[in-house]
Amino acid sequence: MVNVRRALSLSLVALAIMLTPAAADQAAVERGAKEFRKCKSCHRIGDGAANSAGPHLNRIFGRQAGSLEGFRFSKDIIRMGVEGLVWDHEKLDLFIENPKSLVSKTRMKFRGIRDKAARADLIAFLRAYSDNPQDIPESAPTEMRDPEVSAEVLALQGDPDYGEYLSGECVTCHRADGGDEGIPSITGWPEEDFVVALHAYRSKHRDNEAMRMVASRLSDDEIAGLAAYFGGLE
Repeated sequence: MVNVRRALSLSLVALAIMLTPAAADQAAVERGAKEFRKCKSCHRIGDGAANSAGPHLNRIFGRQAGSLEGFRFSKDIIRMGVEGLVWDHEKLDLFIENPKSLVSKTRMKFRGIRDKAARADLIAFLRAYSDNPQDIPESAPTEMRDPEVSAEVLALQGDPDYGEYLSGECVTCHRADGGDEGIPSITGWPEEDFVVALHAYRSKHRDNEAMRMVASRLSDDEIAGLAAYFGGLE
């Protein structure tokens, strides 16, 4: 009986060790390494990693978006970095889920990872290659988790004349001639990208308070009209 109790006690200790946060974290990192295979065609990580088709991802946590030296980023992501976009758990989760919902003009040709658990594992893997990973908060994102725009909304045929009528508020900041000095251009945007961006602001996936306020007042049809109007401008 004593041996049985001792064996049971040792088994419980072993189970407790298996369930410690460190062990759980390592399991997530290992799963994330497999998820990273989807990224390897463009990104490098680890010892000696260099920029490739995409920037290397060493020390991505805490890095200002678009600031890594030696890589040519899009104007959009550089601007967002200047405005305060820093890569943390929350922003990485949003970007990995649907890159265009966070940075509409990103040049990254990746449709995203919809599975929340898979994203969490990938982020755990990236976190392991950051400075002082033990000090990086592991809190889950708190914003809305569904930035994807439905097929029905994307299929709406916007009226460009109606969009022109609604555009007055837009062109107080964005230049209709396509100039982007200080304010990003929205002239000639692909309509789907425009719609995704406005819905991302409306659902508070993007941080710009002015754009959130504007988008919150727009209906789906109004967003489609604006997309048709600005998308058709030369």
